[in-house]
Amino acid sequence: MGNRIRQLSDPGALKALGHPLRQRILQHLGIHGPATSTTLGRALGENTGTLSYHLRQLESNGFIEEIPERSTGRERWWRQISRDLRWPSADQLDEESQQLLDEITEFKVEEELQLARRFFRDHRRYGEWAKASRGLTHLTKEELGEFFEAYMELLSRFGRTPEDASPGAQPVFVRFFTMPASEQPPAGAGPVPDSGP
Repeated sequence: MGNRIRQLSDPGALKALGHPLRQRILQHLGIHGPATSTTLGRALGENTGTLSYHLRQLESNGFIEEIPERSTGRERWWRQISRDLRWPSADQLDEESQQLLDEITEFKVEEELQLARRFFRDHRRYGEWAKASRGLTHLTKEELGEFFEAYMELLSRFGRTPEDASPGAQPVFVRFFTMPASEQPPAGAGPVPDSGP
């Protein structure tokens, strides 16, 4: 997951993330490691020409990079660039960027719901690989910010790519969210940055 923070305030970067196939490409690279457009085509059921275009879009916006030492001739190998990706706060976005972010969030929500349903349906089959946590605490806005940064540091500390994972490691989805217990936002809450996609 890396420890380089990237604030996604650039409309070009948001547009690059705003395509469902690009999200699938990033997820595949994150789980399985480096791939070519050919191996991605087999895995995702897409043709290599389409994938090559989307790979170039992801590369030009800094989400993936070519691995020169593995690339030969026309076969280019790609890997995801590990970063701590964060949404900008609402007051940092123009109207077009906010609309792009809303569109990304809309299809990401469905993905998150599918993961949650899968966890509740299948967690017994996963044994010690399935962990869940819920909690309630009382924090100031500043303390919540400290908690979030500590959590992100922990993710960074344990972040592994498929290439540098320990023997026996498995890809593991990690999710975390906070919100006020009351449905009404706290007085003076204001817009705050959220974690990335």
